[in-house]
Amino acid sequence: MGMVSSSVSEADIEPRSYSNIPVGINFLLAGYSYMKGNVAFAPTLPINNAKLETHSSVIAYVRSLDVWGKSGKLDIILPEAWLSGQAEVLGKQRDRDVVGFADPMVRLYVNLFGAPAMSMKEFANYKQDTIVGVSLAVTAPGGQYDPQKLVNIGTNRWSFKPEIGVSKAWGALTAEAAAGVFVFTDNNQPFQGQTLAQTPMYSFQGHLIYNFTPGIWGALDVNYYTGGRTALDNKTANNLQQNWRVGATLALPITLQHSIKLYGNTGVSSRTGSDFDLVGIAWQYRWGEGL
Repeated sequence: MGMVSSSVSEADIEPRSYSNIPVGINFLLAGYSYMKGNVAFAPTLPINNAKLETHSSVIAYVRSLDVWGKSGKLDIILPEAWLSGQAEVLGKQRDRDVVGFADPMVRLYVNLFGAPAMSMKEFANYKQDTIVGVSLAVTAPGGQYDPQKLVNIGTNRWSFKPEIGVSKAWGALTAEAAAGVFVFTDNNQPFQGQTLAQTPMYSFQGHLIYNFTPGIWGALDVNYYTGGRTALDNKTANNLQQNWRVGATLALPITLQHSIKLYGNTGVSSRTGSDFDLVGIAWQYRWGEGL
């Protein structure tokens, strides 16, 4: 079972995913996050009272695109994590301390309505109204994984997340909502089994975003996901997931090209015991035509 990569996807709360960006802009991001709590993201075997701490770092590259006249962007995300803590596995207390890469992700966004592809000069006169977009995220099994251990950083499987999002602006205030579904391939090397399968997991997120001044914005965030029941060697577990999370995000510019983002979220309702808190910070550097 992989812990960190799946948790990143399920707790994904990302405002302003469906916004317009001038074509030809590049972003380099480096971030750190800390997660602590009772974590059991893909429970298949008996695991209880999982008190784990995870320190995660991430490097990402983002490129804004012209997709047949529509604005879009491509994300390439490379995460790493340090995980330690205790859990009851099959009724026995176990410790785990592991460091390694989490599963890498590639994600493509395309705004189908309300956000045409524009140069930096054209973008200066753009005012957002309603944007409708779609995205597809693909996560590859490239993270640390040991089939002899229940708790790992990687998941040893592929996952795909198609999503549709809507963003509506009223002056400085923007509301954004997105609905997606995680689809998983099987893990053919699970802990104490031959095949681990997981049903699709449905994800919904919403954001209220306020632009205080150019470059400074804050958001109130909410995320809900459900589904994801697992089966080990065709034996289905009673672990349907239904979880609510709330959080906040604040972005602050440092210079024209540098900015930082602070974020955090916490669980407010959990059916499966995945009750954890997460805080993080990210630095962003941007460059490209017109900057």
